Amino acid sequence: MDENHAPTPRPRGRGIYLLPNLFTTGGLFGGFFAIIAASQGKFEAACIAVFVAAVLDGLDGRVARLTNTQSEFGVQYDSLADLISFGMAPAMVMYHWALVAMKLDSPTLGKIGWLAAFLYAACAALRLARFNSQVGTVDKRWFIGLASPAAAGLMASFVWTCQIFGWSGEELRYAALALTVIAGLLMVSRIRYNSFKGSGHGPKADRVPFFTLVIALAVLIALWIAPAVTLLTASTLYALSGPLLWFRRRRLPGPDAAA
Repeated sequence: MDENHAPTPRPRGRGIYLLPNLFTTGGLFGGFFAIIAASQGKFEAACIAVFVAAVLDGLDGRVARLTNTQSEFGVQYDSLADLISFGMAPAMVMYHWALVAMKLDSPTLGKIGWLAAFLYAACAALRLARFNSQVGTVDKRWFIGLASPAAAGLMASFVWTCQIFGWSGEELRYAALALTVIAGLLMVSRIRYNSFKGSGHGPKADRVPFFTLVIALAVLIALWIAPAVTLLTASTLYALSGPLLWFRRRRLPGPDAAA
């Protein structure tokens, strides 16, 4: 064989691209199932489905990187699946659980109820579109606006916790309305949220501090004991972290004060 002509490597088979897209499809199914379950009044199952979709959403990208099967198709498919799982599904769960009861007060408030659900879904779509357009230009240490899976987790964990304690959506319809609007607006805000993706520079970009592992272990134990309350606590603290850090940067002088 001529040493100057190395054998051409065989192209990777297209079948391997099925693996990450299967995880994406599983997440899409979770969101779709949550919508169906909520319409049938099975709210606990709907909330669990949203969190299953979030887990699968976190796995599909990692699987694609580990198997070197990233593709533009996968990116776009993942974004569309996220719109269903973290946009439409939480909005419909909250609507069927509580916001539909707004019509009991007046026809006008009934319209406000479904408009709030639409606002959340629209904000999720805008958040995903903005993220896709800025993915190569922003510091990966931060999310600009509350990430749609985190917002969906806040909505689903609220409903799930209330169901466990026997609090009906009809009784908490105004709290549900406020939460839906706030979660939607946080997604399209310019507030920065920690992405927990390391320093963003150099070979240690993906490393995180050791205490993060300790916190993760404590969260796993709490999830085993009281999953709904733990998820609600974690999602609420994370949703509040962005505005609190923004306020802190505004109050303290320094280079990040205007960030």
